[in-house]
Amino acid sequence: MKALIFQGSGKKALEERPKPTTAEPTDAIVKITKTTICGTDLHILKGDVPTCQPGRVLGHEGVGFIEAVGPGVATFKPGERVLISCISACGRCEYCRKGMYSHCVNGGWILGNTIDGTQAEYVRIPYADTSLYRVADDADEEALVMLSDILPTGFECGVLNGKIQPGTTVAIVGAGPVGLAALLTAQFFSPSDIIMVDVDDNRLTVSKRFGATATVNSSDGKAAAAIMRLTGGRGVDTAIEAVGIPATFGLCEI
Repeated sequence: MKALIFQGSGKKALEERPKPTTAEPTDAIVKITKTTICGTDLHILKGDVPTCQPGRVLGHEGVGFIEAVGPGVATFKPGERVLISCISACGRCEYCRKGMYSHCVNGGWILGNTIDGTQAEYVRIPYADTSLYRVADDADEEALVMLSDILPTGFECGVLNGKIQPGTTVAIVGAGPVGLAALLTAQFFSPSDIIMVDVDDNRLTVSKRFGATATVNSSDGKAAAAIMRLTGGRGVDTAIEAVGIPATFGLCEI
C-alpha cells in the first residue's frame, strides 16, 4: 500500500509499505477512504515531537471501511463504515473509566505518533470497539473526517475548557480549521462577541461568514491593542489559542 512516511525533521515521502494486519485480538484493519492533516503533523515534520520517530506513517484522522477484525472485537464487522477517533482508548484503564480518553495508559494519541497512522491506504486500529464509531452509508465523508479530531479539539479544548457563557466576549487566535471549529461551536453558548485573530485576510473573511463579530489581522504585531479597542479596554473573557506556537500563546496571555 502507499503511505506518507515521516523521514526526520523537514522530510516526508510517499512510500510503499506492507498492508497492516491485526496484531492483537482487539484490533481492526480499516481501509481509508478519506483522511486529512493536523497541525500536529506539521509539528512532527518540524521535528518538535520526539515521540514520533523517522519511518512512522503519519496521520490520526480518517474515515473508511472495516477490512478485518480480531477475534476480540465485538462491536464491528468487515464492510461497516467507520469514523476513526484520533484518540485510541482501551476503555478499561482508570482514565478511560473517568472519560479522560486522551490520558489512556494503553492508548491515547498513538496513531501517527508511536504507531503507524491513517495517511495510508490501510491502518491498524487498536482497541477498535472503543476507538471507532459506526457511521451511516450516506454520510458526507468530507464532513465526517472533521469529527476525527478537528471539530472535537476546537469544541472540547477551546470552547468547553474556556467555559464560554451567554454574553461573554471571546477571542480565538488562529482561523485555521481548529479555530473555525471553535468559532462555530462557541456560538452554541451565545457569547456576545467572538473576535477572530489571524495573519491571513482570506481566513478572516471566512471567519466572518462563519459568525465572527469582528476580526483582527495580527501581522503588524498589534493584535492585543486592537482587541482592547474592540472591547472598550476590558479585554476578553475567554482567549482560545488555535495555532500552537509560542507567539500565539503569548498573545493569549496578554
